[in-house]
Amino acid sequence: MGNGSGTGRLREVAREVFGWEDLRDGQLEAMRHLLDGGDALVVMPTGSGKSAVYQVPALLLDGPTVVVSPLIALQRDQVAGLAEADAGGAVAVNSAQSGGEASLEAVRAGRTEFVFLSPEQLAKPETVDRLRAAKPSLIAIDEAHCVSAWGHDFRPDYLRLGQVVERLGHPPVVALTATATPAVREEITASLGLRDVLHVVRGFDRPNLDLEVRRFVTDEDLRRALVEDAASRTGLGLVYVATRRAAEEYAEALRESGRRVEPYHAGLKAADRHRVHEMFRDDELDAVVATSAFGMGIDKPDVRFVLHAAPPESPDSYYQEIGRAGRDGDPAAAVLFYRPEDLGLRRFFAGGRADEELLLRAATLICEHGGTVPARELREVLDVSATRLTRAVNLLERAGAVEVTAEGDLRAVSGGPGPESAVETAVELEETRRRIDDSRIDMMRAYAETTGCRRRFLLEYFGEPYERACGNCDTCRAGVAEAPEVDDGPFAMHARVRHSAWGPGTVMSRENDRVTVLFEEVGYKTLSLEAVERDHLLVAG
Repeated sequence: MGNGSGTGRLREVAREVFGWEDLRDGQLEAMRHLLDGGDALVVMPTGSGKSAVYQVPALLLDGPTVVVSPLIALQRDQVAGLAEADAGGAVAVNSAQSGGEASLEAVRAGRTEFVFLSPEQLAKPETVDRLRAAKPSLIAIDEAHCVSAWGHDFRPDYLRLGQVVERLGHPPVVALTATATPAVREEITASLGLRDVLHVVRGFDRPNLDLEVRRFVTDEDLRRALVEDAASRTGLGLVYVATRRAAEEYAEALRESGRRVEPYHAGLKAADRHRVHEMFRDDELDAVVATSAFGMGIDKPDVRFVLHAAPPESPDSYYQEIGRAGRDGDPAAAVLFYRPEDLGLRRFFAGGRADEELLLRAATLICEHGGTVPARELREVLDVSATRLTRAVNLLERAGAVEVTAEGDLRAVSGGPGPESAVETAVELEETRRRIDDSRIDMMRAYAETTGCRRRFLLEYFGEPYERACGNCDTCRAGVAEAPEVDDGPFAMHARVRHSAWGPGTVMSRENDRVTVLFEEVGYKTLSLEAVERDHLLVAG
């Protein structure tokens, strides 16, 4: 199919089926590439129409579309939206839904165009077999950053998706995410086995968001200031907190101020979480006080403020959470209420080392068995949860000792390392991940304490050059943020460098006196340019 005819048909389907008069350039570029049989990685801010990238070409390709989505609430919304658009039918197959067999049969029989599944559903060989019989023509993987051990929201079940793609005959694949640093983008491409891949990375900048950090010494002062601030604002808002208890306490304090507020966290019953979602959607609240459990997949355009009572564990999470404000393009506020001590709590949550004993027992049992071991049997013998076993197996797989068969069974890699050696490698891999997580917390501190332009800090963290001061953040308004005087030099943005102790890395941002590098083994490090030049700390390449 030539690009010209493809573009015309894409625009026609977008207009006639979905009512979209215009397609953005990034959307159209990715759609055309998928129609021509290639794979695509699409990184766009939430609310900028990522779903359109697979929904439109899906109707021009012959065969059903498999959509991998980790959130049941999001699946429900998208199925409803596609039903409204009369787009060939959509079903969801998940643990909260009965009738999964009938849904898969409808897909196989060609009665429905879209099938939404969680990665956990695709871990079941029988589900993949049923889908393969339906000959899918397109696979869309939402929240694709979950595939990356470098990512801020790593989910072990995503690691199997590369195998699933191959078992489904590798039709065109589109991986979608709202936040992915260059290192995460590379890992998504490799892990999913994308080929002939087009990277579409579009505008992280949200100029209508006003960025501010307010610093406090005592927890009491911070709480009082946040409650006063939230109670005085007009419009709908989100208040993010670190713990379930804080969600309940802030919600109560805001109710006492006369606001319509509900808490939201993973400890609530499913029915209560659903009720809060609906009240939020239907404008029956002034604010939701939530842990990070709330928000992925929320696409409400008129959120006017996002306040954080504590810093999240990374700029990735922070940018995703504040990105839920102002999606209608009107002014919105993002305020971080900050005490340096609160980052210690994040470090505690981010901790957790590899379970060496479990790794050794699993590796030994698989190696000594000689053949394939069903994962369910191994779990029973080891007496561990599916999540813990998946995490251990993933590490052993990355260490080259274990492989997972198409049926989901486990076997030792022929000629691979023995159990002790595999465990040693697995522990090193987990330590690297922990160091990177720690370095993200350091970058969150750097954002909170920077005297430079906050917008520039965030955009350059994601690899998007922004060599100016934005005028719409607290440091710019205070007149302390200076635009950098940057020459390209040896440490230009995105340059590959090497450090004698930390190994290879990529320059993420550069200011007049310092350079921030993302190292593959230790994560983010900010170095004084004076020290770099004096002690020859970095070399190009």
